[in-house]
Amino acid sequence: MDKVVASAAEAVADIADGSSLAVGGFGMSGVPAVLIAALIEQGATDLETVSNNLGIDGYGLGNLLAAGRIRRTIGSYVGNNKEFARQYLAGELELELTPQGTLAERLRAGGAGVPAFFTPAGVGTMVADGGLPWRYHPDGTVAVASPPKETREFDGVTYVLERSIVTDFALVHAWKGDRHGNLVYRRSSRNFSPNCAAAGRITIAEVEHLVEPGEIDPDAVHTPGIHVQRVVHVPDAEKPVEIRTVRS
Repeated sequence: MDKVVASAAEAVADIADGSSLAVGGFGMSGVPAVLIAALIEQGATDLETVSNNLGIDGYGLGNLLAAGRIRRTIGSYVGNNKEFARQYLAGELELELTPQGTLAERLRAGGAGVPAFFTPAGVGTMVADGGLPWRYHPDGTVAVASPPKETREFDGVTYVLERSIVTDFALVHAWKGDRHGNLVYRRSSRNFSPNCAAAGRITIAEVEHLVEPGEIDPDAVHTPGIHVQRVVHVPDAEKPVEIRTVRS
């Protein structure tokens, strides 16, 4: 039951080229930056990531992107990353843009074993009708566009069918975790991390505070250890601020 591994390098060693990754974090909060750095060092490429965003230039998934390791990404927010914009518009990166709540539910449903669900989000737009540019040609024309999705009416309201997401691996950052893999997140880092952790077939968690089994109140657990296969202790995690606002 002891899921602690000695290093981040050991934890990500078997992530192969072409793997899909659900990556937790919200903006700069709760980003598994140590695991991402270890993955860059490991060398896996042609990856597909699922995350709220791809971070910023020079941090987290932004570094994996800059290294040219990401082939495709599913996300809901693509701002604050110039390299992301450059790769996408140049046809080097495929993007499946998804409404934020829909993305969270696609991950949650995948972790719960639900194959698909209906939602009103995106009805009447290209999210449902198709035509969103997933990938461009280098000349700026659309190479791959999103397909139309099934819609259905329930009680007079139209809904669109969305498929759930299950990935080969999940990478998450937790404030506290025990050796059994039970995790506790802090504040906004909890937004996507529990869903990502559940959606991964193999989930790897970096934790700031590693405690013994029984030290976490069961009522305080956000991700049960059954979802987590590996734990890495990261006691001095970097916590950068995305946008600093000062008052004169």
